[in-house]
Amino acid sequence: MKIAVIADPHFHDIDNRQGVGRGDRVAVRTLADTNASTRVFNESFHATRALLDDIVRRGISLVVIAGDLTDDGQQSTMAAATAVLADYSRRFGLRFVATPGNHDLYAIHGRHQSKRFLNADGSHMLVTSDPQMEQGGSVERIVSDDMYCGGYGAAIPALVDLGFFRRKSDLHWECPFGTDDRLEARSFEIVSADGQTVRRMIDASFLVEPVEGLWLLSIDANVFEPRNGDLDPTLEKSYHDSTDAGWNAMPRNKGFVLDWMKDVATRAEALGKRLVAFSHYPVIDPLNGTWADEAKLLNDTSFLRRTPRAEVSKAAAATGIKVHFSGHLHINDTAVFRDGDDWLVNIAVPSMVGFPPAYKVVEISGERLEVETAVVSDVPSYDTAFALYRVEAEREGTSAAVTEATGHADFLSRHLAEMVRHRYLPKEWPQDLAALVPQLCLGDLEILAATAAPLVPKDVPSLVASSPITGTTMLQDLPFFEMIVDWYRLRKGRELALGFIEPARIAVYRHLAARFAAGAWPTGSLQDRLASFMRMLSDWLASAPSRDFSVDLVTGEVMPRDHLGRTVRRQTGSA
Repeated sequence: MKIAVIADPHFHDIDNRQGVGRGDRVAVRTLADTNASTRVFNESFHATRALLDDIVRRGISLVVIAGDLTDDGQQSTMAAATAVLADYSRRFGLRFVATPGNHDLYAIHGRHQSKRFLNADGSHMLVTSDPQMEQGGSVERIVSDDMYCGGYGAAIPALVDLGFFRRKSDLHWECPFGTDDRLEARSFEIVSADGQTVRRMIDASFLVEPVEGLWLLSIDANVFEPRNGDLDPTLEKSYHDSTDAGWNAMPRNKGFVLDWMKDVATRAEALGKRLVAFSHYPVIDPLNGTWADEAKLLNDTSFLRRTPRAEVSKAAAATGIKVHFSGHLHINDTAVFRDGDDWLVNIAVPSMVGFPPAYKVVEISGERLEVETAVVSDVPSYDTAFALYRVEAEREGTSAAVTEATGHADFLSRHLAEMVRHRYLPKEWPQDLAALVPQLCLGDLEILAATAAPLVPKDVPSLVASSPITGTTMLQDLPFFEMIVDWYRLRKGRELALGFIEPARIAVYRHLAARFAAGAWPTGSLQDRLASFMRMLSDWLASAPSRDFSVDLVTGEVMPRDHLGRTVRRQTGSA
């Protein structure tokens, strides 16, 4: 019994510029928007097909999609994405079972979307569903309903063939409300924090048995809680976005789903069914215990806001679902939560539009779940948009270095570096640290680690200027920025990142981490903050398994597998 689990395809149709028509102008998003995003846009068009082709080559017919099938839920994009899946179902017999992501729909009424598309001369036009949206720096503006992202009532019916409704071939189908699959029978009341505003919302969770003995539990962990006040229910701003809420909002707003999960798990065990649960959001801290260090280094980041709290993981583990697959964060990670006799394994699935490009192959064998991480580096036509990127960069006087990529995986690795430059450092790092980064090399970090007196960032330029680096090597001259990029590669890819980082660099990083670990500085000092940075890097290098492993479905033990697929027993605990 083998399943492919994919997450966050974020499919974008580069053949169709919404509102303009297919064929006359391609729909290539700008490089500027791409570099500032946590994902790439245009490359999803070919990457999705390469991913599905890899699944077909492996002879797998059952595919789980852990949310965010579409770019941003635009009506035309939704139609194009589901058409691709229908084509693979028709030609290769693939069966898709999905859960909705935060990019696939929004609350009940939906929300506007606006995107910038490149013209042949490097300028861009704005296509929007919002008549009030200003044109900005675009040379043209087009208003089109095709750009609108639907709510539950529009998006879930558009995903009709992905398990949200009963199929004749299903051996079993149910939802938290019973066996009626009509959307009007699957609504519930959701209340604002002050208790004054009540809305009817749809929950799209379901349980399906597509083949004998396998239960797939799709959990809709989107929570669109009304904001306080008597606001217009049709407006986006009237709801808290599910993007940051995730599982942290589930117990208070969707407790009935957790009750149903417990009932499903109990019945699955009694009936001898193999239960595989999935939702869009992680239900266990994906940072593997480095949360406190990240909070110390970076304060409040989107990643930290999206981290499930321990009490939420405890509530999910108490349901007895045992194994849960998630997407959303575009990372490769396996985490284990234990509370007495309760345990839960969360397997975070990477995306083909963020580093590293991969998915999970799951095989159920007796009392074991065998998991392989399949990297898809070869994407034909990965460089389709590169020519337009170069024209845009020349027009704007910016860099098109990402177009020097030698393949899809290399492009995503380079995109991550641009994301660090354009998004993470300026938007998530404290200003004093972000300003210091371009001034330092790894040799300077060695000096800081050897300085016993606590420092603040403004002390550093004069200190390193008066403390020349002895025995200078190429790696000691490596910019600190490059180490930060590798830090993010490890944060997102764990073991998979090692193929993109020179072993010599890893050795130097370990050395620097050891130097900072040996020191002791007051909390809040520069060295203390850098020690947190180094400690996280060390933890990610040591965390295993992240690629190929087995889950003991009786004990919850997670054990790595060697290159021959043999299980290597290790001590139980966080993975």
